[in-house]
Amino acid sequence: MRGIIDRFEGEWVVVEIDGETQDFEKSMFPKEAVSGDVVEIKGDKVRILKTETEQLRKEIEKLMDDVWED
Repeated sequence: MRGIIDRFEGEWVVVEIDGETQDFEKSMFPKEAVSGDVVEIKGDKVRILKTETEQLRKEIEKLMDDVWED
């Protein structure tokens, strides 16, 4: 399954998956994981999807630019 890291809460990582949040143990995630990363979760393994994360960040930047244009 794929999701987006929403936030970190102590030893938990809150991930948004299909519009709902789920909590996962922080120990499952790579140490370099940050909020906003797109991740793939398979069993107890998590990997950061770098290409998808960068694409998502660019889409958000564009949306923000559109909102703040004069």
